[in-house]
Amino acid sequence: MSSTPTTTTLTWRAVAVGVVAGLTSGLFGVGGGIIIVPALALVAGFSQKLATGTSLTAIVPISAAGVVGYALSGEVDWVAAGLIAPGAVLGALVGARALVRIDASLLQILFAVAMAVTAVRLLVDEADGAGRLGLSPLVALGLVLLGLAAGVLAALLGVGGGIVVVPALTLLFASPLVLAKGTSLAIVLPTAIVSTVRNRKAGLTSLSAGQVVGGAGVVSAFLASRLSLGLDARLSSVLFALLLAVMAVRMARAGVAARAARTSGVAPEP
Repeated sequence: MSSTPTTTTLTWRAVAVGVVAGLTSGLFGVGGGIIIVPALALVAGFSQKLATGTSLTAIVPISAAGVVGYALSGEVDWVAAGLIAPGAVLGALVGARALVRIDASLLQILFAVAMAVTAVRLLVDEADGAGRLGLSPLVALGLVLLGLAAGVLAALLGVGGGIVVVPALTLLFASPLVLAKGTSLAIVLPTAIVSTVRNRKAGLTSLSAGQVVGGAGVVSAFLASRLSLGLDARLSSVLFALLLAVMAVRMARAGVAARAARTSGVAPEP
């Protein structure tokens, strides 16, 4: 016999999602969408698009708490963040507009691919950067373009862009992992705010659920960011890669199944 979860049960599930998302955000410098999106879609029954938009709403307070944790120890490169952020905001606007038109099953597959690519990069690369970026016109342009890519991904996949920014700063710009995580969260915050405004106008976010998830993740995000300062960089990378790999497989299966249903003539997800 099946039963429908009560409002209280759903609220506690949302709180649990927020706490875990905050831990993930603070430890790894991401917004927490890698936890929130699949959790809302697979546990709370949200459609993929609504889960994506709601995730970005929840990411706002979570990323803010994480930024504070890193900034207290000087682990935020504000100059780099200032160059990445404009591109990220523009990308978020473009991505949010595309979100209302894109196929939900394709969105799931893109999300899975992004996580899988990040997992491979984290496992393969073992080097840690030596210091803050030395700025040049080419580096500045690269940071702006990085922000653009991260913003589009943030709006389309509800991940806050951190899964792009952290690996890119470490692999392409030789930034230390801890500094990259703090800088990433500083960029995630404005991107999530812009995306939330656009998604609210399009009816693609649940403010109540986002507030519960985001509020629940504030304390855990701050504490995890402080813990991350002393965490072995290699251990952090390996654990994060394993988490991404598991979630990528799960989301890819869901996306492939949805596309197969569409091909067979079953009505697509609303």
